[in-house]
Amino acid sequence: MKLFRMTASGAEAVVGVFTREQSIGDAAALRADVYPVSAEAVTSCHLMQISASHIIDIMLRRPEACLAILSSTLVHLRSLVNQVESLKTRNAPQRVAQFLITLTAGETSGPCEVELPHDKVLIAGRLGMNPESLSRAFGRLKSHGVTVTGNAVRIADLSELIAFAEVDLP
Repeated sequence: MKLFRMTASGAEAVVGVFTREQSIGDAAALRADVYPVSAEAVTSCHLMQISASHIIDIMLRRPEACLAILSSTLVHLRSLVNQVESLKTRNAPQRVAQFLITLTAGETSGPCEVELPHDKVLIAGRLGMNPESLSRAFGRLKSHGVTVTGNAVRIADLSELIAFAEVDLP
Protein backbone atom coordinates (compact mmCIF):
# COMPACT_ATOMS: atom_id res chain seq x y z
CA MET A 1 0.00 0.00 0.00
CA LYS A 2 1.22 3.44 -0.88
CA LEU A 3 0.31 6.16 1.61
CA PHE A 4 0.29 9.64 0.13
CA ARG A 5 -1.01 13.18 0.33
CA MET A 6 -1.91 15.45 -2.54
CA THR A 7 -0.51 18.96 -2.29
CA ALA A 8 -2.53 22.04 -3.17
CA SER A 9 -0.72 22.17 -6.53
CA GLY A 10 -1.75 18.58 -7.30
CA ALA A 11 1.63 16.98 -6.65
CA GLU A 12 1.67 13.65 -4.86
CA ALA A 13 3.82 13.30 -1.73
CA VAL A 14 4.47 9.65 -0.89
CA VAL A 15 4.52 9.33 2.90
CA GLY A 16 5.23 5.62 3.06
CA VAL A 17 4.95 2.24 1.45
CA PHE A 18 3.56 -0.53 3.61
CA THR A 19 4.03 -4.22 2.96
CA ARG A 20 2.84 -7.54 4.28
CA GLU A 21 1.69 -7.71 7.89
CA GLN A 22 2.07 -3.98 8.60
CA SER A 23 -0.70 -1.97 10.19
CA ILE A 24 -1.95 1.35 8.90
CA GLY A 25 -3.80 3.99 10.86
CA ASP A 26 -3.83 2.38 14.29
CA ALA A 27 -3.00 5.57 16.23
CA ALA A 28 -5.59 7.63 14.32
CA ALA A 29 -8.23 4.95 14.92
CA LEU A 30 -7.61 4.94 18.65
CA ARG A 31 -8.18 8.69 18.75
CA ALA A 32 -11.33 8.40 16.59
CA ASP A 33 -9.49 10.73 14.22
CA VAL A 34 -9.35 10.98 10.44
CA TYR A 35 -6.22 9.43 8.98
CA PRO A 36 -4.21 12.29 7.44
CA VAL A 37 -3.19 10.48 4.24
CA SER A 38 -4.77 8.50 1.43
CA ALA A 39 -3.88 4.94 0.49
CA GLU A 40 -3.60 3.15 -2.82
CA ALA A 41 -2.76 -0.47 -3.56
CA VAL A 42 0.37 -0.63 -5.73
CA THR A 43 0.34 -4.42 -5.99
CA SER A 44 -2.31 -7.06 -5.56
CA CYS A 45 -3.09 -7.21 -1.86
CA HIS A 46 -5.58 -8.21 0.79
CA LEU A 47 -6.55 -5.76 3.49
CA MET A 48 -8.20 -6.46 6.80
CA GLN A 49 -10.20 -3.69 8.45
CA ILE A 50 -10.59 -3.91 12.21
CA SER A 51 -12.86 -1.43 13.95
CA ALA A 52 -11.33 0.84 16.56
CA SER A 53 -13.98 -0.20 19.08
CA HIS A 54 -12.94 -3.84 18.68
CA ILE A 55 -9.27 -2.98 19.16
CA ILE A 56 -10.03 -0.89 22.23
CA ASP A 57 -12.10 -3.72 23.67
CA ILE A 58 -9.17 -6.12 23.19
CA MET A 59 -6.76 -3.60 24.72
CA LEU A 60 -8.94 -3.25 27.81
CA ARG A 61 -9.04 -7.02 28.31
CA ARG A 62 -5.44 -7.82 27.34
CA PRO A 63 -2.75 -5.34 28.38
CA GLU A 64 -0.17 -7.04 26.15
CA ALA A 65 -2.22 -5.83 23.18
CA CYS A 66 -1.55 -2.26 24.35
CA LEU A 67 2.17 -2.92 24.24
CA ALA A 68 1.92 -4.41 20.75
CA ILE A 69 0.05 -1.38 19.43
CA LEU A 70 2.44 1.04 21.13
CA SER A 71 5.33 -0.88 19.62
CA SER A 72 3.76 -0.68 16.16
CA THR A 73 3.21 3.06 16.58
CA LEU A 74 6.84 3.51 17.63
CA VAL A 75 8.02 1.64 14.53
CA HIS A 76 5.96 4.02 12.35
CA LEU A 77 7.30 7.05 14.22
CA ARG A 78 10.92 5.92 13.85
CA SER A 79 10.37 5.34 10.16
CA LEU A 80 9.02 8.88 9.72
CA VAL A 81 11.90 10.38 11.75
CA ASN A 82 14.41 8.46 9.59
CA GLN A 83 12.64 9.68 6.46
CA VAL A 84 12.78 13.33 7.59
CA GLU A 85 16.45 12.97 8.55
CA SER A 86 17.27 11.45 5.19
CA LEU A 87 15.43 14.18 3.27
CA LYS A 88 17.21 16.90 5.23
CA THR A 89 20.74 15.51 5.38
CA ARG A 90 21.32 13.39 2.27
CA ASN A 91 21.44 14.30 -1.38
CA ALA A 92 19.46 12.31 -3.96
CA PRO A 93 22.17 9.74 -4.79
CA GLN A 94 22.76 9.12 -1.07
CA ARG A 95 19.01 8.59 -0.50
CA VAL A 96 18.89 6.11 -3.38
CA ALA A 97 21.97 4.35 -2.00
CA GLN A 98 20.35 4.21 1.44
CA PHE A 99 17.20 2.72 -0.10
CA LEU A 100 19.23 0.08 -1.96
CA ILE A 101 21.01 -0.83 1.27
CA THR A 102 17.66 -1.55 2.93
CA LEU A 103 17.01 -4.14 0.21
CA THR A 104 20.17 -6.16 0.90
CA ALA A 105 18.82 -8.25 3.80
CA GLY A 106 21.42 -7.11 6.30
CA GLU A 107 24.52 -7.73 4.21
CA THR A 108 27.35 -5.26 4.84
CA SER A 109 30.08 -6.02 2.34
CA GLY A 110 30.90 -7.63 -0.95
CA PRO A 111 28.97 -7.73 -4.19
CA CYS A 112 25.22 -8.29 -4.24
CA GLU A 113 22.20 -7.99 -6.45
CA VAL A 114 18.76 -6.72 -5.42
CA GLU A 115 15.43 -6.44 -7.16
CA LEU A 116 13.58 -3.13 -6.99
CA PRO A 117 10.33 -3.87 -5.11
CA HIS A 118 8.23 -1.17 -6.80
CA ASP A 119 8.17 0.74 -10.04
CA LYS A 120 10.64 3.60 -10.29
CA VAL A 121 7.95 6.29 -10.11
CA LEU A 122 6.87 5.02 -6.69
CA ILE A 123 10.48 4.66 -5.52
CA ALA A 124 11.17 8.24 -6.59
CA GLY A 125 8.14 9.50 -4.67
CA ARG A 126 9.11 7.46 -1.64
CA LEU A 127 12.56 9.07 -1.69
CA GLY A 128 11.25 12.62 -2.14
CA MET A 129 12.25 13.15 -5.75
CA ASN A 130 10.80 13.01 -9.23
CA PRO A 131 11.51 10.11 -11.63
CA GLU A 132 14.06 12.14 -13.60
CA SER A 133 16.02 12.86 -10.42
CA LEU A 134 15.92 9.15 -9.56
CA SER A 135 17.39 8.30 -12.98
CA ARG A 136 20.15 10.89 -12.50
CA ALA A 137 20.85 9.53 -9.00
CA PHE A 138 21.19 5.98 -10.37
CA GLY A 139 23.56 7.41 -13.00
CA ARG A 140 25.70 9.06 -10.31
CA LEU A 141 25.82 5.79 -8.36
CA LYS A 142 27.64 4.10 -11.26
CA SER A 143 30.89 5.56 -9.93
CA HIS A 144 30.11 3.77 -6.65
CA GLY A 145 29.68 0.39 -8.32
CA VAL A 146 25.90 0.38 -8.88
CA THR A 147 24.47 -0.79 -12.20
CA VAL A 148 20.76 -0.92 -12.99
CA THR A 149 19.19 -3.17 -15.62
CA GLY A 150 15.42 -2.94 -15.55
CA ASN A 151 14.46 -3.72 -11.94
CA ALA A 152 17.70 -5.58 -11.20
CA VAL A 153 20.38 -3.63 -9.36
CA ARG A 154 23.93 -4.93 -9.03
CA ILE A 155 26.14 -3.48 -6.30
CA ALA A 156 29.86 -4.18 -6.80
CA ASP A 157 30.86 -3.51 -3.18
CA LEU A 158 28.20 -2.97 -0.56
CA SER A 159 30.65 -1.55 1.99
CA GLU A 160 31.57 1.25 -0.45
CA LEU A 161 27.89 2.07 -1.00
CA ILE A 162 27.27 2.10 2.77
CA ALA A 163 30.16 4.54 3.25
CA PHE A 164 28.86 6.77 0.45
CA ALA A 165 25.32 6.81 1.87
CA GLU A 166 26.63 7.57 5.36
CA VAL A 167 24.39 4.87 6.81
CA ASP A 168 24.75 3.85 10.45
CA LEU A 169 24.28 0.09 10.63
CA PRO A 170 22.86 -1.53 13.78
